[in-house]
Amino acid sequence: MLATQTHGDRSAAPPLLIVHGLFGSARNWGAIARRLSDSRRVVAVDMRNHAGSPWTETHRYPDLAADLAEVIAAEGGQADVIGHSMGGKAAMMLALTRPETVGRLIVADIAPVAYGHSQSGLIRAMRELDLSAVSRRGEADRALAADIADPSTRAFLLQSLDLRAEPPRWRLNLDTLDAEMPYITGWPDDIEGRFDGPTLMLTGALSDYVGPGDRDRIKALFPAARFARIPGAGHWLHADKPREFEAAVRAFLELAPSPRA
Repeated sequence: MLATQTHGDRSAAPPLLIVHGLFGSARNWGAIARRLSDSRRVVAVDMRNHAGSPWTETHRYPDLAADLAEVIAAEGGQADVIGHSMGGKAAMMLALTRPETVGRLIVADIAPVAYGHSQSGLIRAMRELDLSAVSRRGEADRALAADIADPSTRAFLLQSLDLRAEPPRWRLNLDTLDAEMPYITGWPDDIEGRFDGPTLMLTGALSDYVGPGDRDRIKALFPAARFARIPGAGHWLHADKPREFEAAVRAFLELAPSPRA
């Protein structure tokens, strides 16, 4: 089963499952998860091929959805789910194929469509970093800067660098993630399911990951979907505007009708 970080106690409210994006981890969501656990149990996962979870030869959305369903089964059979980017696609796949496991769904800055970009360039930069020559994160950051100009992207990736290991290593299965990149950026064409439960499509106002042209596709799969934007936030909206993100999540979870009611 996936590695998890849990916060808060079990309560009358359903547990909240947080699903990170590509190259992320449960740890990235620690502050938000802790704050949201004031009224319910919050479970943040490490997705397969990331951080503390098992490494596999595949990384496709039916597999990722099955991983999430296993975690939810251990939590009682149903959860509210937040998924960001790759995690948002996994959460959507779970809701479409196993709707009984999802109460409310929050999808952060991603649509159920294929994207033309690739993150293989970041994988190449991580692979080319001479880990034997670095002992401090600052050294790794300076070395990565030759290939990755954006400091926030470097800082995000370096959260997955384990400098305590001997030798240092990436806590990411770079081989599988690179090989499966077309499936990670893609979306299966043969999805026929529909999720009728409460759904929030939450995007960053500065991001172009979800455009007006995606709304018809979203509404076809998620008829109850609502749309909201966070001003001043980009694709990593939960990192850019964490308090605003948290407020939007709380408002939706409190106001959207519970499927269990």
